[in-house]
Amino acid sequence: MSGYGVVDQAASASALAAGPAARPGGRAWLALGLLCLVYVLNFLDRQLLSILAKPIQDSLHVTDGQLGRIGGLYFALFYCLISIPVGWLADRTNRVRVLALACALWSAATMACGLASTYPQLEAARMAVGVGEAGGVPPSYAIISDYFPPGRRGGALALFNLGPPIGQALGVAFGASIAVAYSWRHAFMVLGATGVVAALAVLALVREPRRGAMDVAAAVEPPPPAGFLDTVRQFFANPVLRLAALGSAATQIVTYGAGNFTTLFLIREKGMTLSQVALYYALVVAIGMGGGIFVSGRVIDRFTRLSRRAYALAPALSLSLAAPLFAAFLWAPSWPLALAFLLGPTFLNYFYLTASVALVQEEAAPAQRVLSGALLLLVMNLIGMGVGPTAVGALSDALGARHPGHGLQLALCGLLPVYILAIALFLRLDAVLRREPPRPGALAP
Repeated sequence: MSGYGVVDQAASASALAAGPAARPGGRAWLALGLLCLVYVLNFLDRQLLSILAKPIQDSLHVTDGQLGRIGGLYFALFYCLISIPVGWLADRTNRVRVLALACALWSAATMACGLASTYPQLEAARMAVGVGEAGGVPPSYAIISDYFPPGRRGGALALFNLGPPIGQALGVAFGASIAVAYSWRHAFMVLGATGVVAALAVLALVREPRRGAMDVAAAVEPPPPAGFLDTVRQFFANPVLRLAALGSAATQIVTYGAGNFTTLFLIREKGMTLSQVALYYALVVAIGMGGGIFVSGRVIDRFTRLSRRAYALAPALSLSLAAPLFAAFLWAPSWPLALAFLLGPTFLNYFYLTASVALVQEEAAPAQRVLSGALLLLVMNLIGMGVGPTAVGALSDALGARHPGHGLQLALCGLLPVYILAIALFLRLDAVLRREPPRPGALAP
């Protein structure tokens, strides 16, 4: 393996040999369920802005470019940069408490979005949401990795990663429905208050697991904290982790760039109403994105037992299938046909997520997992979330002046070459993994 701080092969073999003793118990599944709930709220709060883009534009008079920046670059800067010190802190303290505090903070900031009466106020509230959400996902990755042993983490992380599709689907369904019945402000207030309650539940019900508990069955003492700079240097020096992060980042340019404007595109250029979006688009997200993430976990767990190359080949293949379906979605003549085509990329676009998260968690030493997950998110989100929505919004404003009624469609077409870049990066990752020695007990790649 590469020089990154991995668990040595003898320790990994010991953990894998632990058999029934390393099986997750009821407390592990309770923790996974609550962490998934928090992730649902994390993504729901994050996506409300894009789901309610049309009524927000009508109320605050903001452009596509302004929506792209507030949902993209501005949010990503705070979300990504704060995640690094939060990851370093969580590796040294109680990760459950860090997660609960972060959930309470982003939920309160979501409520503040509903109180905004000007664009600068909405900007400030959204950046506060980014600060809070920076402490949500990295601690969760590490907590799950200390509740579930190698060989079961792909499935556990896939279940956890159902948070985004469930959150987005519920955001579309409930956020849009609340906005139709009352106002977009009520949607932010109600869903933000729900997050505060969830933060208290995590604090009361989730127990902090011992670091490395599922990696070395014979270990008695938790591993010592790793140095901050050492972890950062080792992460970016490792070609496996560097390519996984860059491939994921390119994929997220597509997923965030499209996701932040799909509702607006369906309403403005395909003729859907907000009530129709609340039902039909929510079903596409729940079935497509949820099914894709769930299936990806099964695929990763099954095929990585044979070869670690599956961490790269599964995303490369899924994205190759998704790209033409995304193009068909953009050019479909009616919204029912457009949604039918959209189901394909919504299912296939997220295989990268389980693959990259599981790869990083298995490569990293137990004392480096939170910070390593934070570094993965830094690269993924700073590039993907920062560039995707910002570029699509700016292109929509520029092209809309020359092509009235189709500016957003043409801007979204600009994401098609990014698919090719993401596929190329995952194929390069496959080439690197092909040269890596196999894990203990695995077949040669």
